[in-house]
Amino acid sequence: MKTDKIICPVEKTLEIIGGSWKVRILNELFTGTKRFNELKKCVNGITQKMLTQQLRDLESQGIINRKVYAVVPPKVEYSLTDLGMSLKPILDAIHEWGKSHL
Repeated sequence: MKTDKIICPVEKTLEIIGGSWKVRILNELFTGTKRFNELKKCVNGITQKMLTQQLRDLESQGIINRKVYAVVPPKVEYSLTDLGMSLKPILDAIHEWGKSHL
Protein backbone atom coordinates (compact mmCIF):
# COMPACT_ATOMS: atom_id res chain seq x y z
CA MET A 1 0.00 0.00 0.00
CA LYS A 2 1.39 3.38 -1.05
CA THR A 3 1.10 6.29 1.34
CA ASP A 4 1.69 9.90 0.41
CA LYS A 5 4.14 11.95 2.38
CA ILE A 6 2.24 13.94 4.96
CA ILE A 7 3.23 17.58 4.95
CA CYS A 8 2.12 20.38 7.20
CA PRO A 9 -0.36 23.01 5.99
CA VAL A 10 2.35 25.66 5.68
CA GLU A 11 4.41 23.34 3.47
CA LYS A 12 1.36 22.70 1.29
CA THR A 13 0.72 26.43 0.90
CA LEU A 14 4.34 27.11 -0.01
CA GLU A 15 4.28 24.20 -2.44
CA ILE A 16 1.35 25.84 -4.26
CA ILE A 17 2.55 29.46 -4.26
CA GLY A 18 6.29 28.85 -4.04
CA GLY A 19 8.62 30.82 -6.25
CA SER A 20 8.51 34.42 -7.34
CA TRP A 21 6.64 33.79 -10.58
CA LYS A 22 3.49 32.30 -9.05
CA VAL A 23 3.13 35.12 -6.56
CA ARG A 24 3.54 37.71 -9.31
CA ILE A 25 1.00 35.89 -11.53
CA LEU A 26 -1.48 35.71 -8.65
CA ASN A 27 -1.03 39.42 -7.90
CA GLU A 28 -1.94 40.23 -11.50
CA LEU A 29 -4.98 37.96 -11.43
CA PHE A 30 -6.22 39.51 -8.16
CA THR A 31 -7.04 42.58 -10.28
CA GLY A 32 -9.14 40.55 -12.72
CA THR A 33 -9.19 38.15 -15.66
CA LYS A 34 -6.19 38.33 -17.98
CA ARG A 35 -5.17 36.86 -21.31
CA PHE A 36 -1.83 35.08 -21.70
CA ASN A 37 -0.06 38.00 -23.40
CA GLU A 38 -1.37 40.43 -20.79
CA LEU A 39 0.16 38.30 -18.06
CA LYS A 40 3.43 37.99 -19.98
CA LYS A 41 3.68 41.79 -20.25
CA CYS A 42 2.77 42.36 -16.59
CA VAL A 43 5.12 39.71 -15.18
CA ASN A 44 8.32 41.33 -16.37
CA GLY A 45 11.12 38.90 -17.23
CA ILE A 46 9.11 35.68 -17.39
CA THR A 47 9.57 33.54 -20.49
CA GLN A 48 6.65 32.15 -22.44
CA LYS A 49 7.67 28.62 -21.45
CA MET A 50 7.87 29.49 -17.75
CA LEU A 51 4.55 31.34 -17.79
CA THR A 52 2.88 28.38 -19.48
CA GLN A 53 4.37 25.99 -16.91
CA GLN A 54 3.36 28.13 -13.94
CA LEU A 55 -0.18 28.63 -15.24
CA ARG A 56 -0.60 24.89 -15.82
CA ASP A 57 0.63 24.16 -12.30
CA LEU A 58 -1.73 26.72 -10.75
CA GLU A 59 -4.60 25.31 -12.82
CA SER A 60 -3.83 21.73 -11.74
CA GLN A 61 -3.89 22.89 -8.10
CA GLY A 62 -7.34 24.45 -8.59
CA ILE A 63 -6.04 28.00 -8.06
CA ILE A 64 -6.87 29.42 -11.51
CA ASN A 65 -9.43 28.82 -14.24
CA ARG A 66 -8.40 28.59 -17.88
CA LYS A 67 -11.19 29.46 -20.30
CA VAL A 68 -10.68 28.74 -24.00
CA TYR A 69 -12.92 30.45 -26.53
CA ALA A 70 -13.65 28.71 -29.85
CA VAL A 71 -12.52 31.58 -32.05
CA VAL A 72 -9.75 32.20 -34.57
CA PRO A 73 -7.21 33.26 -33.50
CA PRO A 74 -7.52 31.30 -30.24
CA LYS A 75 -8.51 33.29 -27.18
CA VAL A 76 -7.63 32.01 -23.71
CA GLU A 77 -8.38 33.82 -20.46
CA TYR A 78 -7.11 33.12 -16.96
CA SER A 79 -8.92 33.99 -13.75
CA LEU A 80 -8.78 32.99 -10.11
CA THR A 81 -11.03 30.35 -8.63
CA ASP A 82 -12.57 30.92 -5.20
CA LEU A 83 -9.68 28.88 -3.81
CA GLY A 84 -7.25 31.18 -5.61
CA MET A 85 -8.99 34.29 -4.27
CA SER A 86 -8.68 32.87 -0.76
CA LEU A 87 -4.89 33.32 -1.10
CA LYS A 88 -5.21 37.12 -1.27
CA PRO A 89 -5.21 37.76 2.50
CA ILE A 90 -2.23 35.44 2.88
CA LEU A 91 -0.22 37.23 0.20
CA ASP A 92 -1.30 40.62 1.58
CA ALA A 93 0.02 39.58 5.02
CA ILE A 94 3.30 38.40 3.50
CA HIS A 95 3.56 41.73 1.65
CA GLU A 96 3.04 43.71 4.85
CA TRP A 97 5.55 41.58 6.74
CA GLY A 98 8.09 42.09 3.97
CA LYS A 99 7.55 45.87 3.96
CA SER A 100 8.17 46.07 7.68
CA HIS A 101 11.35 44.00 7.45
CA LEU A 102 13.11 45.58 4.45
